[in-house]
Amino acid sequence: MNLRKALFAATMLALPAAATAQPISGLYVGAGAGMNFRQGNNATLTIPPAPAAVGRSTTSIGYAVVGSVGWGFGNGIRAELEGSYRFNESRPTSILQGRYVRQYGIMANALYDFDLSGFGISPRTFMPYLGAGAGYVWTGVDQANGGLGFGVRGRLGYQAIAGAAIGLGDFVPGLALTAEYRYLGTARTTLNGLGGSTLRGTNQNHSGLIGLRYAFNAPRPAVVAPPAAPAAQQVARTYLVFFDFNRADLTDRARQIIGEAAAARTSVRATRIEVSGHADRSGSPQYNQALSMRRAEAVAAELARRGVPRSEMAIQAFGESRPLVPTADNVREPQNRRVEIVLR
Repeated sequence: MNLRKALFAATMLALPAAATAQPISGLYVGAGAGMNFRQGNNATLTIPPAPAAVGRSTTSIGYAVVGSVGWGFGNGIRAELEGSYRFNESRPTSILQGRYVRQYGIMANALYDFDLSGFGISPRTFMPYLGAGAGYVWTGVDQANGGLGFGVRGRLGYQAIAGAAIGLGDFVPGLALTAEYRYLGTARTTLNGLGGSTLRGTNQNHSGLIGLRYAFNAPRPAVVAPPAAPAAQQVARTYLVFFDFNRADLTDRARQIIGEAAAARTSVRATRIEVSGHADRSGSPQYNQALSMRRAEAVAAELARRGVPRSEMAIQAFGESRPLVPTADNVREPQNRRVEIVLR
């Protein structure tokens, strides 16, 4: 199995194996830059009237830049559109000596984020991901001294992506530092030059990139709520939002209840809104702790969308430790899969 097949096989096998991840939900943008190594290959160079010459096409380490815009579906899966540029200079011993290789690409990528909260690593701190893409790559070869070059030609391209995101949300909510390896290849390419000259060879690239990614609707850090009023003066009102098994997305009924809580905030003059996530006892305590936090964040995001300032919310998660209906371990109980909204 060659390197290209191994990379794609690893990517496809790993995608369904991960549990539900702390998701990116909605629009995000990213950019990165770094080194590009263009893998050497046997190339055929024809410059009439001389016969065709076969030799190694090798280049020095060059550079690559990429930019992307994407959408997170809230379950660890992301889709993005990427544009890229790669530049390499031929080695003196190459059949391409004295020439530059330029590549322009546009790719559609699918990626999966892996949640490591079960190992005690917060997804907001560190999250690895794998992905694959397909698209179109244009390749051109220029003569360094202005001599014979070869025109740009586009071919189908494919790539595999392995990377990790390090959260910078403590500084800018939604911002992450990314480190990536990308393999980019195309179908075998024939470039045409002046006077009937041609250059034919394969095109495979290995890139190491450092970049930044920004998610536009990432949850903001919870702000410590002001002290509650004395008990005798409090008017507490509780709303319960329930979730399907192993899910943290909101149903239509859940959005209706959250809307009622947001509307009641004004009438009861609430100064503190507690948003507390819970889970049933199906699954490990560590997983349920992370799942209950995702549920609380989903409810808090909907409250914010309905005009409730996050500065008034106290967002917390209790996992399976505070069941509404006590059960044995590994029992699914719908009433324990909930978020409690308490207006005080």
